[in-house]
Amino acid sequence: MGGELKEKVAQGVAWSMAEKIGSMLLAMAVRLVILRLLTRDILGFMSIPSAVVTVLLVIVDSGFSQSLVRHKGPSQSDYKSVFLFNIAVSAVLYGVLVALAPLAARWYSMPEIARIAPVFFLLLPLNALCAVQNTIFIRQFRFALLSKVTFLSSLAGGLTAIALAMAGWGIWSLVAERVIAVGMRTALLWWLSDWRPCGKCGLKPLREMAPFGCSLMVTDLISNFYNKIPQFFLGKLYSPAVLGSFDQAVNLMDMPAATGIQAVQNVTFPALAKIRDDAPKFAEGYRQVVMVVSYVMFPIMLGMSAVARDMFAVLLGEEWMPTVPYFEAVCLAGLFSPIALTAYNVLKARCKGPLIVRLEVVKKIIMTAIFAVTIPHSVMAVVWGLVAIAFCEMAVNFLATTRFTSLTFRRFVRTLLPVALVSGTMYLLVRLTAAAIPGNDLVRLLAELATGVVSYLALSALFRLEAFREVTTIVRRQLKK
Repeated sequence: MGGELKEKVAQGVAWSMAEKIGSMLLAMAVRLVILRLLTRDILGFMSIPSAVVTVLLVIVDSGFSQSLVRHKGPSQSDYKSVFLFNIAVSAVLYGVLVALAPLAARWYSMPEIARIAPVFFLLLPLNALCAVQNTIFIRQFRFALLSKVTFLSSLAGGLTAIALAMAGWGIWSLVAERVIAVGMRTALLWWLSDWRPCGKCGLKPLREMAPFGCSLMVTDLISNFYNKIPQFFLGKLYSPAVLGSFDQAVNLMDMPAATGIQAVQNVTFPALAKIRDDAPKFAEGYRQVVMVVSYVMFPIMLGMSAVARDMFAVLLGEEWMPTVPYFEAVCLAGLFSPIALTAYNVLKARCKGPLIVRLEVVKKIIMTAIFAVTIPHSVMAVVWGLVAIAFCEMAVNFLATTRFTSLTFRRFVRTLLPVALVSGTMYLLVRLTAAAIPGNDLVRLLAELATGVVSYLALSALFRLEAFREVTTIVRRQLKK
């Protein structure tokens, strides 16, 4: 990427990674404690409302936040118009969801959905209240500030959830975790931001941003809905306990997967958007992002799959052992999804919205076919279907980017192959370590973790991986500051 922009990206990635890793470790610790205290049935009851919120948050924003990030110089009128639009849409959706909650509760035979709806669906207006402030900080590359806000908010929500779970509040501990975390984040962003919704507003700014924003909304809406299709169908076809096992396997996999890609994506989208007209810089920036993401994410996902059985035995106990096979397999999807999202980021920066919509149609046709085969068969078939979907999405997204960058398929493979080979070797060594140490689960888990970390770093240094040099350079620079 070069020059000052590359330095900003490196700093942004470092801060964003620090926040995401810190928040992920906190969220994972909270999740593990809660899973110890709650049953799989309770987590299954929570799955459907969580899926609905994930999908509808896309409508609340309607792609306007990313349009503002991409905008060369948004005005006060632009910000206020988007703010009022977000508030209005979130209020309407909140009312609709609360009204429909009893019907959903009867459909899924889960009365808990109707009970928690008025409180849990407050997540929509709370997120809408701080969307503009968050966007402004992203445009200013103030990722250190956003990192601290997110971490403190997650800490408050997590501690509240643990206290309530220990007091026997059941599903309400999960509701409180989400609402308090988002509420505190909203309050902090308002307190720290100078922006306030004043001045003129109107439909003109929305109309100008609509072509790009609506295209992103449609693609993100379809994508999020399809990502939650298993939960919507499995909640009807199987027991809450089975749904809880599947949902938590996916959620535990998503924590590190989402951490890596969001940390890089939040920084690289505005950065790549700035250099989208400089083809050589853009292609090299794209390649470096893919390289760093794969170097960080491949060993994490393969490592979690390798240690899954002992990790669940030590941290969660017998209640959650049925989740292990789902988790071992779904971690493989985490190899492909970060690369797919990186390529998608490139498309957002370089191409016009309608092409993104057409690509989503192609990917959703593939997903529909896979779900049609796997959902009626078994939950395990659905899990392997998710792995196949992640691979197909990566392939489609990358092939589309070749129209807009000079990064070739051969160069792409040469970037990923060394990291994949080293990560695969690490995986085999971890599994061999597990087979060689019978008996105590904790001792075996510690030995597996030590083998994974030492072997990955040693092999990276031995074979002088370019990704290893790039990551260590970024780390050294940040430590000196």
